[in-house]
Amino acid sequence: MQIENIKTFGELKKSGYQSLTIKQELRKNLITKLKSGDKFFDGIHGFEHTVIPDLERAILSRHNMILLGLRGQAKTKIARLLTTLLDEYIPVVEGSDLNDDPFNPISVYAKNKLETEGDKTVISWMHRDARYTEKLATPDVSVADLIGDVDPIKAANLKLNYNDERVIHFGLIPRSHRCIFVINELPDLQARIQVALFNILQEGDIQIRGFKIRLPLDIQFVFTANPEDYTNRGSIVTPLKDRIESQILTHYPKDIYTSKIITTQEARIIDAQNATVKMNDLSRDLIEQIAFEARNSEFVDQKSGVSARMTITAMENLISNAERRALKNKDKQTYIRVSDFWGVIPSITGKIELVYEGEQEGPFIVAVNLIGKALRTQFTNYFPAPEKSKKIPVKKTENPATSKRVNIYQEIVDYFNEGNKLDLFNDLNNEAYQSALLSIPGLKRLVEKYYPKVSVEEKYFLMEFVLHGISEYSLLSKHILQAGIQFSDLFSSMFTGNDLDGLEEEEDFKI
Repeated sequence: MQIENIKTFGELKKSGYQSLTIKQELRKNLITKLKSGDKFFDGIHGFEHTVIPDLERAILSRHNMILLGLRGQAKTKIARLLTTLLDEYIPVVEGSDLNDDPFNPISVYAKNKLETEGDKTVISWMHRDARYTEKLATPDVSVADLIGDVDPIKAANLKLNYNDERVIHFGLIPRSHRCIFVINELPDLQARIQVALFNILQEGDIQIRGFKIRLPLDIQFVFTANPEDYTNRGSIVTPLKDRIESQILTHYPKDIYTSKIITTQEARIIDAQNATVKMNDLSRDLIEQIAFEARNSEFVDQKSGVSARMTITAMENLISNAERRALKNKDKQTYIRVSDFWGVIPSITGKIELVYEGEQEGPFIVAVNLIGKALRTQFTNYFPAPEKSKKIPVKKTENPATSKRVNIYQEIVDYFNEGNKLDLFNDLNNEAYQSALLSIPGLKRLVEKYYPKVSVEEKYFLMEFVLHGISEYSLLSKHILQAGIQFSDLFSSMFTGNDLDGLEEEEDFKI
């Protein structure tokens, strides 16, 4: 007989079912999974040797916990995944507002029901997905919301006086008995509300408008918070922090490989977009590198952090930018271009908090500079650094003193120094885009020298990448036009003032 088919308390007792507290339940199932080697935090990457072991220790210790870290560090996702460590179903007294365990009832309703009906008391089965409650802490949250209040309408309908416990309307926390209860952004909760949690965490009793009720609530509390110095809206009061047994520090991915896994997993790219737009690993690395540059930028408020949501939305915008171009040109398929990265600027400006110096620069210019720094950093992973390229011998003679050494980018730079320019407009079709890049002497030959086996599409991506890379190393000038990007010689930009560093208004950048 399947346990879910049991309908009465008597049948439940005969089945040999043993009731556990939620912390015992989590511990039991974690032990089972640790012994079997099963993975239970699916979709969480980069925390294998840091956050997850701390979580496991907290669960084994039967602790309430707080996840402390900057925004976009998967704190809420981790809390929601804790339900996978719960039993699939638990029995409750049917009709109970507090999810009463028939073996250990705490509400007046359940106690009366079991006393009058005994083994015939009807029970229902609560699925683990229903055993998760989440509350975002905001300044307007009240004690009544979390714990409860006297309900005069209920008293009138039931013809009860205010001395009767049944006139109480319980809040979210009592109704989360035998559940996981999560409060997000705990510092935003007013201090007086935080104080109301003291006894619940320590002793399990609550007091509502003069009613001193002993309710041994069985709850796994999980709190999340940004570091206290992130916001001036509030902080965690010390006595409450003292009652939360385990504080677990989260962090951003420590390497681009892990960051790419997270972005690829979370980005909402539909099949139609995947069929239309093709990407390479370099473009994925560039997306992540932008976030890494932002997390080290002097213009970005590091106390606020740079959420992983930035790279996720940037990836979505990057794909959509290329898809838009393909739709306009009626192309069935297109390949990501470096110039498509200027389409991710809205994802950057909306996800970073700037310090005073950054506000002076402006969010748009900061975003452009972050893209530029990402290009510069990744460029040397694929091609020789321009300042070192002069050391590469291209023609050796018997006499080392007469060996010729030349900058491998010199042919490209000379073309622009002769007064030539290259306009790469956003909406160029594939044929026009490739023709524009082929017009640069030595560009294709340089890429083929280092990457002779890449696909045709990736070859053109790398050709454009070279132009962006050497412009970041000040061998060329790069101007952002309304409809695209223009490359020209560096010397002329000193007089025209049209280089990236010379533009101050966002309108000058729009593409």
